[in-house]
Amino acid sequence: MFVHWEAFYYIFILLTHMRSYCCWSVNNFLMTGPKAYLIYSSSVAAGAQSGIEECKYQFAWDRWNCPERALQLSTHSSLRSANRETAFVHAISSAGVMYTLTRNCSLGDFDNCGCDDSRNGQRGGHGWLWGGCSDNVGFGEAISKQFVDALETGQDARAAMNLHNNEAGRKAVKGTMQRTCKCHGVSGSCTTQTCWLQLPEFREVGNYLKEKYHRALKVDLLRGAGNSAASRGAIAETFSSISRKELVHLEDSPDYCLENRTLGLPGTEGRECLKKGKNLSKWEKRSCKRLCGECGLAVEERKAEMVSSCNCKFHWCCAVKCEQCRKTVTKYFCVKKGQKGRNESAGNRRKNLRLRKKH
Repeated sequence: MFVHWEAFYYIFILLTHMRSYCCWSVNNFLMTGPKAYLIYSSSVAAGAQSGIEECKYQFAWDRWNCPERALQLSTHSSLRSANRETAFVHAISSAGVMYTLTRNCSLGDFDNCGCDDSRNGQRGGHGWLWGGCSDNVGFGEAISKQFVDALETGQDARAAMNLHNNEAGRKAVKGTMQRTCKCHGVSGSCTTQTCWLQLPEFREVGNYLKEKYHRALKVDLLRGAGNSAASRGAIAETFSSISRKELVHLEDSPDYCLENRTLGLPGTEGRECLKKGKNLSKWEKRSCKRLCGECGLAVEERKAEMVSSCNCKFHWCCAVKCEQCRKTVTKYFCVKKGQKGRNESAGNRRKNLRLRKKH
């Protein structure tokens, strides 16, 4: 179990941006908190990991793409950040922990948790009643809050921001729950319905929080917002006036075009972007302009050969044999404007050399 918690601790260090402390660990929390929380360790670690993965998916074609190098600097207090990207990381990690705890509760992983039947039998709306086995988000919310919010020990504006965004992540899980119904009646008619709430795919939660990210609210509290009683009161009053469903940040974000090794930001040079392809969203189709053009870089087209298994056939008994198919694909990358010409010239020289050898 200790190994699980070591894994969780380092995962969560990636997620909890810019701590004001360096020696606190989840293991310490376990030693002082209820021993029953040990049974949730694997779920909490898995939830934190799902938050990282969803962050990388949601920002795959953004200038800031949830880079691990930037997140790994979170224990350095001098490099703390309080921008909208930090807000998203806190929200998606909190949501991931709550989501996984709720899901594993429904799967029967915990002896002390079951369906939420608190509203069963009550009228929910016209023609339907609450019933069935609703996913117990109340359980997931309570346990995840004990873990995630315990990582915030400060009382300044940054801590208030992080706690607010943690709560926004939990609200996102509750806000995306889906109602599922079953019809009841004679001969298959739907005279009445019994309905319950189910978790959506976690991707829905990620999509919801990405929209919140784009509309995140900036709070002007950095100057003079310290740890005095008066400051804490002003901070609490300000954050209490903001909906807990909204993401908040204290600082503006950089443009993320240029590399910043101090902050662990790689910049967009060398990044892949998308120009063509089926089922691409408008955001994905504009990625070359966003990552390359708007950052003063050129778009370089590169051909690559992909090898994959194909035409697989089952042979009795008992093997599957496949052919190796080769396919040339086109990819696009952001490069310095002068470098694009050099790369193309080098490519042409290699092509001409191959042609001369054939003759």
